[in-house]
Amino acid sequence: MRLLGILASGIISIIIFFELSANKFDDPNKDKLLVELVSVVLDRLHYDPKIIDDDFSKSVYNDYIKAIDPQKRFFLKSDIEKFDQYELLIDDQIKSSSIDFFNLTYETLMSRVDDVESFYNDILNSPFDFNIEETLNTDFEELEYAGGISEQITIWRKRLKLSTLDGFVTKKIIQDEKESSDDSEKELKSDLELEVESRKSILNNLKDFFDFNDDLERKDWFSIYLNSIVNQFDPHTVYLAPQAKDVFDQNISGKFQGIGARLLKKNQQVEIAEIIIGGPVWRDKLLNVGDLILGVSQTPDQEPVDISIMKLGDAVDLIKGEKGTKVYLMVKRVDGGIEQVEITRDVVELEETYAKSSIIFQDSKKYGFISLPSFYIDFNDYGQRNAASDIKKEILKLKSENVSGIIMDLRGNGGGSLKTAVDITGFFIDKGPVVQVKSIGGRKEVLKDLDPSIIWDGPLVILVNEFSASASEILAAALQDYNRAIIIGSKQTYGKGTVQNVLSLNQFISGNTYGELGFIKLTTDKFYRISGGSTQLEGVKSDIVFPNRYSYIDIGERDLENPLSWDQINSANYIPLTKKLYYNRTLENSKNRISKNEFFNIIDEQARWVKEQQEDKEISLNYNIYKMDMDNTKKESEKFKKIDDFKSDYRFEWLRDNFVNEKIPDEIIERRNRWIDNLQKDLYVDEAINILSDLSSFNLNRLSLQKNN
Repeated sequence: MRLLGILASGIISIIIFFELSANKFDDPNKDKLLVELVSVVLDRLHYDPKIIDDDFSKSVYNDYIKAIDPQKRFFLKSDIEKFDQYELLIDDQIKSSSIDFFNLTYETLMSRVDDVESFYNDILNSPFDFNIEETLNTDFEELEYAGGISEQITIWRKRLKLSTLDGFVTKKIIQDEKESSDDSEKELKSDLELEVESRKSILNNLKDFFDFNDDLERKDWFSIYLNSIVNQFDPHTVYLAPQAKDVFDQNISGKFQGIGARLLKKNQQVEIAEIIIGGPVWRDKLLNVGDLILGVSQTPDQEPVDISIMKLGDAVDLIKGEKGTKVYLMVKRVDGGIEQVEITRDVVELEETYAKSSIIFQDSKKYGFISLPSFYIDFNDYGQRNAASDIKKEILKLKSENVSGIIMDLRGNGGGSLKTAVDITGFFIDKGPVVQVKSIGGRKEVLKDLDPSIIWDGPLVILVNEFSASASEILAAALQDYNRAIIIGSKQTYGKGTVQNVLSLNQFISGNTYGELGFIKLTTDKFYRISGGSTQLEGVKSDIVFPNRYSYIDIGERDLENPLSWDQINSANYIPLTKKLYYNRTLENSKNRISKNEFFNIIDEQARWVKEQQEDKEISLNYNIYKMDMDNTKKESEKFKKIDDFKSDYRFEWLRDNFVNEKIPDEIIERRNRWIDNLQKDLYVDEAINILSDLSSFNLNRLSLQKNN
C-alpha cells in the first residue's frame, strides 16, 4: 500500500511519495495506522522535524499524562509506577506503530473515573465542617499523586469542600447584604441551609462534568495521545479529528452552514443556548433559548433520532447541513409543549467575527476606529466575504466621513489568513514587500503588495496586546517597518512567527478502508519581517507601551512548550517612509501622558498584585480564615475599582450605513450600543485617540508619501 500526498501552501508545493510494506495496515486497529501515518507526515513535511528518541519519548510521556489528568484527580501513585516503564519506550512504540502505552493509560483512566464516580456522591451527601483548620495546596504541578483510594477520597473531599466553601461564603455575603437592606420581603436562610444549597450546586456541577466525560469516546482520548506526540514538533502542529476540523473551518471563515443556534448538553438533554443573529432560526423565529431538542429527522415522516444518548458533537452533525436542505426537530418548548419544527438550513455568519467601525468625535475633528477580531477567509472561495474586503469597505466608509486618522484594533486577534494580512497591509502602503516566508529546505519567498494604489494615506495607529498573534503580527510588523503606523499596546505581541497548513490524512492513503482519518494542522513555514527579523518568540514590540493587567504574567509563544526558535534572515528590498520630525514628539507626548495618568498607574499596580495572587497556592478550608482572606483580597482590590470609573470625553457612534434600506434588528442595535459603551470606557482607545490627535495637529496635511532615498 502506498502513502501519497500533495501539500499546496500557496507558497510552495511539495510532493511526497513513499512506500510502506503491505502488511503494515493489515491490522484492523485504526489507531495504529494513525500513529504511523502522522509520524511519517511530520517527518517529511514539518518545517523543523524532530528526532524521535528517548528525550522525545520522555516529553511525550510527561505531556500526555499531564493532559489526561492535569490536576492529578484520578491516577494513583501505583498507576504512575506502571506507566513509568514506558517513559523511554514511546519512541519505540511510535516507530513500531504500537499503542500499548495508550491502551494501558486509557483503561486505567476509565477505571479511576469509575472509582471517583462511586464515591463523590457520598462526600457531598454529608455536611462540611468549616470550623476545622485544614488547607488545600492548589499547586497541581507540585502535588503528589494519591497513594491509594482512601487518600484519593481525602483529596477529593478537600477539593469539594473548597468549592462548597466558596459558594457558601458567597451566598452568606449576599444574605448579609440583604439583612442590612430595607427589603421587607427578604427571606433569610440559616447557615445550614446555605451550606446544603452550596453542596447541591457542586453536586449538580459534578454530574454535568461526569456526563460530559461519559460522552467522550475512546477516539477522543486517542486524539489527546496523538496531540501529545505532534505537539513535540511545535505548539501549533495539531491533529484534528473530523469534528475538530469543522470547528477550525468555522473559526477561520467566521461562518457555517446550519440552523443558526448554539447548543448545550445538560442533564442528558440538548438545549438551545443561543440564537445566532441572521441565521434561519432567528430570521423565522422558530426556536427560543431554553427549548429542548428531543429528536432529529431529515424528512417529515422519518422517525426522529433520539439525541439525548449522543455526544453533543454527534447531535450537531445530525442537525447541521448544506444550505437549502431541511431538517426536522422534535422540540420541547420552555412552556412544556412538544412539536416538530421544520428548518431550512442556510449559511450562518458569526457577526462577532467580522470587522466593524465607529466614528469618534473630538470637537470639530473626527477619527475612525476599526475593530478586526480575526483575519477570516473562506479558503474555498476568496471572492466571498473576507477580512481584507471588509476592511476596505470600512476604510472607505470612514473616508466618506472625512476622518482625520484611523485606529485599527488588533487586540485579541489571534490571526488567520496570511493572504488577507498581506492585502490589508497594501491598503496603507505603495506596492512593495509585506512579509518574507521561509519554507522547508530554506527556500524563501517574499510576499508583496502589487497594487500601487493606497486606500488610506492619513495618520494610522495600530492597537495590539499580548494576544495579537500570527497574521496580526505580520500586519503590525510591516506597517512598523515602513514607518507607516505607530504600534501601541502591550510590551510585545504574542510571538507566533510560523505558518500552518491543514492537510487531510486521507489524501496520503490509497485504497483507504478506515473511513475519515482526520486532519493535521502542520507548521510548514516561518515568516519574517521585511527588515529580516522573525516575530517568533519576540513578537512585535510596541512603539508606545501601555501597562495592562497581564504585564507581569507569562503569556505568549515563549511560554509554551516546544516553540520554534527565533532567528533572522536578510532584509527584503523595501523603502520605508521618512519619519517626520513630529513622530518622536508624538511618542514623547504619549509616554508623558501615560506616566501621569492615574488610571494607567492603578492598572500597573493591579498587574503586580495579580502576579502576587497567582503565586499564593495554599488555601485555608476554615471559614473564618477563608473569609478573612477573601475580605483582605476584596479590600485590596477595592482600590482597583477606580479603573471602572474611567470614561472618555470623546463621543463614539457606530456606522449604520449597512442598514440604510432595512430596519435595524433590535439585537444588532443592542450589541453595537454595548460595543460603543465599552469603547467609551476603554482607556487604551482613549490614548490612541490622543495619539491621532497629536499626529493630525502636527501635520495638518496628509502624511507625505515621499520615500527616504
